Amino acid sequence: MTDLPALRELTLTRIRTMLREPEVIFWVFLFPVLLTLGLGVAFSDPSPDILPVAVEEGSPGVAYLEALEAHPELAVQLLSAGEAERALARGELALVVGGDGPDPVLRFDPTRPDGRSARLLVEGTLQEAAGATRPLTLQVEEERQRGRRYIDWLLPGLIGFNLMSTGLWAVGFYVTQARENRQLKRLVATPMRRSDFLLAQVLARFIFLVLEVPLLVLFAWLAFGVRVEGSFAALAVVVLFGAACFSGFGLLAASRTRTTEGVSGVINVILMPMLILSGVFFSNARFPEVTQPFIQALPLTALNDALRAIYNDGEPLGAVIPELLLMVGWTGLVFFLALRLFRWQ
Repeated sequence: MTDLPALRELTLTRIRTMLREPEVIFWVFLFPVLLTLGLGVAFSDPSPDILPVAVEEGSPGVAYLEALEAHPELAVQLLSAGEAERALARGELALVVGGDGPDPVLRFDPTRPDGRSARLLVEGTLQEAAGATRPLTLQVEEERQRGRRYIDWLLPGLIGFNLMSTGLWAVGFYVTQARENRQLKRLVATPMRRSDFLLAQVLARFIFLVLEVPLLVLFAWLAFGVRVEGSFAALAVVVLFGAACFSGFGLLAASRTRTTEGVSGVINVILMPMLILSGVFFSNARFPEVTQPFIQALPLTALNDALRAIYNDGEPLGAVIPELLLMVGWTGLVFFLALRLFRWQ
């Protein structure tokens, strides 16, 4: 049975230890805000992107230089063939208008969205400048609805990423550091219950969530107008499930590592694949179909999907039960392995 006074003191000790480390305050509270600010500024500009395009000197495209420069969504440069080729290879240009025959040649990378967009704009401008007429006049209505911007989609992913990274580092790194400094060995010699010590690490992580997540949500709302479309209570439940899951991963990462360098490597092995695959900065639908079952089984994928369902789509908690059950399964597995493998000395 848990000794509540001892558990309380162990939890408070862990909180005091974290508060005495300035880098913890930065990574837990300030870094997510700065990351949101940087990405929000980069991707919330309401003006359309200006695509950089080059026209090669001496090419047929020079005859259309004035028409291209007049397009409001193109930034046109006149470059030599070598300069244009190098700039296109470095990703500094979306498209190059060149060629040595009678007609212009458009060179671009079709795997880049800006290359495909530039091709459409440049092709239309060249055709019109050459005297082609449009068979159909289209009316365009641009939609910039809140809740459907990139920053709206991004923020739940940042919350999920923050829950994963701080759970791994705050728990895993500290426990390994305590083992390396022989603090665990001294604690084991006291009447302390070992389960209380491990539980205190998770509870301390939960207490920091009270400030950590609301600060990020409030900042995103004030700075970029990102609103929680669903229930705050449902969002809090998902956050708690995610924090518990990745606190367990932190304990598992620290279960056998002897040095802080060793646990850093283990944490990165856990963190990096999910950072790439689980849809933090871009949709995981970009990955091949054969990889989707593996991606959907990752705990961060489940956490991000549940956060976005509530944050962006206004879904009730019942709509994310499958994601919560997946996180519960991962939580049970990693805690079971961590307790079986944990070494105190």
